Amino acid sequence: MALELQFLGTGNAPQVPVYNCYCKACQRARHEPRFKRGPCSVVLLIDDQQWLIDGGCTDLCERFPAPSLKGILQTHYHADHAQGLLHLRWGAKLSIPVWGPNDPQGFADLYKHPGILDFSQPWSEFESRRIGGATVTAVPLNHSKLCLGYVIEHDGVCVAYLMDTVGLPQRTHDWLTTKQLNYCIVDCSEPPAEQTPRNHNDVNSALAMCDGLSIQHLIFTHIGHELDEWLMAHAAQLPSHVDIAFDGMHLQLSVD
Repeated sequence: MALELQFLGTGNAPQVPVYNCYCKACQRARHEPRFKRGPCSVVLLIDDQQWLIDGGCTDLCERFPAPSLKGILQTHYHADHAQGLLHLRWGAKLSIPVWGPNDPQGFADLYKHPGILDFSQPWSEFESRRIGGATVTAVPLNHSKLCLGYVIEHDGVCVAYLMDTVGLPQRTHDWLTTKQLNYCIVDCSEPPAEQTPRNHNDVNSALAMCDGLSIQHLIFTHIGHELDEWLMAHAAQLPSHVDIAFDGMHLQLSVD
C-alpha cells in the first residue's frame, strides 16, 4: 500500500519566470529550467489510483493519457487552478470525477459544458471520503473564492495540502490540532511583509498559521518570484523543518 506525491507546479498565478520581469529570480529561471515554476498542483498516487489536486496545468491531456487519471480534487475555481479543465473536458468515452467546493459560479462555462468532467459531488466542510486505502477530508480555507484544503490519511501517514489561503479559519485550525501531521504543504507566495497579504500567505503568516499544530515537515509552495528572490539570499533564516517545493519534486510519504 503506497502513498506518493509529486509536485507538477509550485508557482503562484504569474508563475516563474514572470513575463517581462528581469529580477534575479526570473533571470535565473530563464537560464536554469529547474527553477521554473508552473501552475500550483500535485499528483497523488494512492495505492493504484492516480488523483490530481487542481487542474491548473494546461497540458493535462498529455500528462495523463486516458484512463490513467482516476479523479481530481479541486481546491477552488480561480483560473490558475482550473484552466486545464477547459481542454480536458472535451475528451470522449469516460467520466472523471471532479470533487471541489460547492461554488455555484465555478469557472468559466465548465458547469454548463462539463463534457467528461463530473462536478456532481461537491464537498461539505470537514466531509471525509475514501480513496483506495486513504481517508481524505476537505477543510475550509481563507480565500476570496470558496476554497478547500485536503488532509490525506493513509497507513499511519497524515499529510495536509492547504492551498490557497492566508492563515486558517479557527474551526480548521482547531480540527488540525487533533492530527499528527507528517507533512503540511502550505501556500507561501510572498517574502516576509510588514502587513499580512490579502489572499495568500507571506513567510510570516505561513509560519504563524502553523503555530499550535504538530507538523514534522512543513513545505512551502505556490511561490512567487519575489519570494524566490528573497530565498536566494535568506533561505537559511527559515526554520530547519521547512522545505521549499520545486516543480517535479517527489515525496514517498511514510512515517519517519
